Amino acid sequence: MKRTFGKVAGTAAALAAVIFLAGSVVITHENEYKLIREFGRVNKVVTEAGISFKVPFIQTADTLPREILLYDLAASDVITMDKKTMMSDSYVLWKISDPLKFAQTLNSSIPNAERRIDTVVYNSVKNVISSMSQNDVISGRDGELSTAIMDNIGGGMEQYGIQLLSVETKKLDLPADNKEAVYERMISERDKIAATYTAEGQAEARVIQNTTDKEIAISISDAQAKAAQITAEGEAEYMRILAEAYNTPERAQFYAFTRALTSAKASLKGENNTLILPGDSPIADIFMGR
Repeated sequence: MKRTFGKVAGTAAALAAVIFLAGSVVITHENEYKLIREFGRVNKVVTEAGISFKVPFIQTADTLPREILLYDLAASDVITMDKKTMMSDSYVLWKISDPLKFAQTLNSSIPNAERRIDTVVYNSVKNVISSMSQNDVISGRDGELSTAIMDNIGGGMEQYGIQLLSVETKKLDLPADNKEAVYERMISERDKIAATYTAEGQAEARVIQNTTDKEIAISISDAQAKAAQITAEGEAEYMRILAEAYNTPERAQFYAFTRALTSAKASLKGENNTLILPGDSPIADIFMGR
C-alpha cells in the first residue's frame, strides 16, 4: 500500500514538475514580440527570438507581431483646394516599433491601433488634398502625394509605439457624376496648351529658316565673289605668261601662225568645206609655197 502511494505521489510530482516547467517556458519567434505580464502589468518585453522564462500562474505571455502590417482604409470623399470632390482609396504599411508603448497606450490591441491609424491617415489625406488643386492631385499620384501625406503625419504615431512606413494611394478618382465633364475640360485645356506650343514652334522654325536662308545667300555671294576674283587672277596670270612666252617678234609671229592653223583646222571639219584665206595670211603663204 505504501509502495503504491509512493508511486502515485512520485508520478503526481513529476507531472506537476512538467506542468510547472511547461508553464514557465516562453518561446519567441523571429516575427513576434513577447510581453511578460504580471497581474496585468507588463513586467518584461522579449524582443529577441529564442527561449525565455516566466513565473507560472503569476505571469502570462502575450504576443505582438513584429513584421510589417497592412491596413486598408475605406474609400472616402475628399475635397480639393478648388472645391472639387474626389474619391480616395489608400492603404498603410506599418509596424510596431515600441511594443511597451504599444501595450501601454493601446492595450496590445491591433484593432485599436488600426482605428488610430485610420483617423490619423484620413485626416492627413484630407488636409493635404484640400491644400492642392485637382490637377496637382492628379499629377502627384506618382509619389509626390504620398510624400506630402507622410510629411503631414510626421511622428504623431510614435507615442503609440507605431511606425508608419508608407501611405499609398490605390485609387484616386473623380465621382461618377462629374468625371466626364472634368475629363472634357482637361482635354480642352491640354489642346489649348498643345496649340500654343505648336504656334510657338512654327514661329521659331520660321525664324531659324529665315536666318539659315540669309546665311546661305551670304555664303553663296561670298563664294561667287571669291570665284570671280580667282578667275580674274587666273586670266591675268595667263596673259602674263603668254606675254612672257611671246615677247619677241619671232615668237609672236609663230604664235599667230599656230593660232591661224588651229582656226583653219577647226573650219575644215566635216565634208565639202571651203577655206577662204586673205592673200597676206601666213597659212596662204604655206599653201602657195612662199
